[in-house]
Amino acid sequence: MELTANTPQQLRHTNMNAILGVMRRSGAVNGTDLIAATGLARATVIAVCDDLIAAGWVRELPAARVAVQKGRPARVFEFDARAGVVVGLDFGVAKTTAVVADLRGTILAKTTQILPAFTAPDSERLASIDSAVRRALADAGAAPESVLVAGIGIAAPIDRSGAIPRGQDFWEHLDIGVPEHLRKNYGWPVLLGNDANLAAMAEHWMGVGAHVPDLAVMLAGERIGFGLLESGRLLHGAFGRSGEVGLLELVDGVGTPAGIAALAREMAAEACRPGAPKTLLSAPGAPVAQGAGSAGASAAGPSAEDVFAAAAAGDAVARRILEDIARRMARVIAVVSTLMDPELVVIGGAVAQSAAVLLDPLETELARFMPNPPRVAVSTLGDAIVTLGAVRLALDYVERHALDLLQRS
Repeated sequence: MELTANTPQQLRHTNMNAILGVMRRSGAVNGTDLIAATGLARATVIAVCDDLIAAGWVRELPAARVAVQKGRPARVFEFDARAGVVVGLDFGVAKTTAVVADLRGTILAKTTQILPAFTAPDSERLASIDSAVRRALADAGAAPESVLVAGIGIAAPIDRSGAIPRGQDFWEHLDIGVPEHLRKNYGWPVLLGNDANLAAMAEHWMGVGAHVPDLAVMLAGERIGFGLLESGRLLHGAFGRSGEVGLLELVDGVGTPAGIAALAREMAAEACRPGAPKTLLSAPGAPVAQGAGSAGASAAGPSAEDVFAAAAAGDAVARRILEDIARRMARVIAVVSTLMDPELVVIGGAVAQSAAVLLDPLETELARFMPNPPRVAVSTLGDAIVTLGAVRLALDYVERHALDLLQRS
């Protein structure tokens, strides 16, 4: 029989959720604090706290007696952020990153694993993901059994059933059954999310877009994609394609969904052709970033970091490349902004730190296209932005289903 709001069991669950929610947002609290925050009677508060202690979500701290206090000292309670952990995964083309976080979102460990090529068997790619997850758990000192839920970010739309739509080869290359693999091997609830949407969740949680209700986050490394929040609510769409901006070839002056890193490499390669103007990008021994960490660096030409480094060193060709990229990004942002009117647009992903140099020309160009354009900023979350969003996705699930997870564990 379905429970009603007046059944003792439903009331108990409601009270437990209310008190657990207060404790998650607070430090140490006593019964008086919880009464003030929830409006519940003292006897109810104490009984619920005892239930939560028994279930492992809450711990009781030593009570400190105040000098003028009479009678028994007040009991002091605290949410136990290590009652379990969550896993966040960023599953990309060339690598996967796994993080383990406690139940307040503090990152306990992070590992990155290079993935086999798309042409490799799915079993090899899944084994690499397994390796990243297990290393992260070991580094965090957490057993697989302590994981309450895992969140995964992927560079593809996710429909309302949690599936990747068909129709694009790139999306289908990523559809190798990662959620099913983790559920089968570990028994965890697993949630799949679009990478740009998770980036928006991360920014709204702890980035420069924290608490901004109307927010657009643009992942613009290899391909442009947006995560969009309107009045604090993530926009999804019928098939999970909100923010995909997949037809940029129709936008004059843009012509391609390629992101900042991809454009920088492409334009730098063109600038290094025989007979082109002299540039640091092609000079032997140039002071550019050819280290192993350069995104997209290859024997074929300069990396995106090389372009940013050459521009910082005063190279005119590199500066023109970045100005051209800024103009293109301004057009993309203008198109999206006319549709959803964000207060703030955040450029996120691995190129974000370098992209700060694009802000002035981008904002100048943006002001030409529309009155009252949105503010534009670069993310401070770096290449962790998607994994942090995956952690937030997992934590939201824990908060909604805390008592069910207690029963599971």
